[in-house]
Order: sequence, then structure tokens, then C-alpha cells
Amino acid sequence: MSSIDTSLPEEITSVTEDEDDRLSKDVIFELLKNRRRREVLTYLLEAEDTVTLGELAEQIAAWENDTDVNALSSDQRKRVYVALYQTHLPKMDDAGIIEYDQDRGLISLSDNADLLMMYLDTDTHQTDRWDRWYALLSVVGAAAVTAAYLEVPPVSLVPTIAVAAVVVVSFLGLSIAHVFVNHRLQQTVNGKLSRIE
Repeated sequence: MSSIDTSLPEEITSVTEDEDDRLSKDVIFELLKNRRRREVLTYLLEAEDTVTLGELAEQIAAWENDTDVNALSSDQRKRVYVALYQTHLPKMDDAGIIEYDQDRGLISLSDNADLLMMYLDTDTHQTDRWDRWYALLSVVGAAAVTAAYLEVPPVSLVPTIAVAAVVVVSFLGLSIAHVFVNHRLQQTVNGKLSRIE
């Protein structure tokens, strides 16, 4: 029978002693270097609620075996369940990334989870789509200025210079909104980064 190493790296055990909401990069990368721990985070982020160890183990086993949960063998489930129970979840709990009630088998994300989420490439993260807004405004603006220049009704009722001014002001407004949103996003990222040693 092989033994599973359940000892925690010094970086992770020191986090629990500090009881701080800061994590070192070493701890973050130690936790993220294992695929199963990344899958735990991905699943918990999608679930957005407390999950049981059984359902978590089943889903991760299904991902690893590229199959449905219903098609898993008991060995496939057990292998993942044991590894999560004995190794991965305790490490993540000790680092303050998840809340893991080992007796009840309940797992949820904790406050420090956001420090790891920003390193994961998940579909649930919001993507920056400002390029679409600029493209749309460019097409609408070009069409409006062209229509005014060619005196197409009802745009012909407004001077071409006024239409061009509206397009320029629209671009200015969109640019100001983009700067404001990026500034707030940068503040959020800086807040998270300040919690990383």
C-alpha cells in the first residue's frame, strides 16, 4: 500500500500561523501547480455555493477521464475522492483558499480564493469587449457622417458639421467611460495584488 504525502509545505503552514489575508506568490503557485486543485477552484467558482466532497470528486473524475459523471467507474471516483480528501482540500483549507469541513464533507470558496482566481483562465471571468463598442460607434458614425454629406433624409436636416461633432463627442464619451472602467478594474487588481507578498 502506498502512502500519500499529506505534509504541507512550509510556505502554506506559515500562512495559517499568521492568520492574515495575505498570501505569498510561492503559496499561490504551489497551490496552482496541481491540476486537481485548479479544477477544484474552477468547479467551486461555477457552483457559487457550498458543494459536497462527493459531487466535487465525481465532477473532477469525469473531467479527468473525459466522460460523464454517470459513466464513471467506482475506482475512478474513489481515486479522486481519496486524493482530494487526504491531500488537496486540506492544503487549500490551510492556505485559506477554501472552507473545508472534513467531517461533513462540505467545501466552499473562502475570501482568499479571489487571489488565485485571477491566475485561472475561466470562461466565467468577464472579458474586456471595448473593441466591439468602438467598432460599432465607428460604423454608426461613418454611416451618419456619410448620410449627412450625401444629404440623405432625415439626416440632411442637420448640418454635416453637427453630425460630425456628435460622432466626435460620442467617441469622447466612450473613451471616458473606458478609462473610468479600466481605472476601477486596476484598483481592484491592485487591491488583490497588495494581498500577495
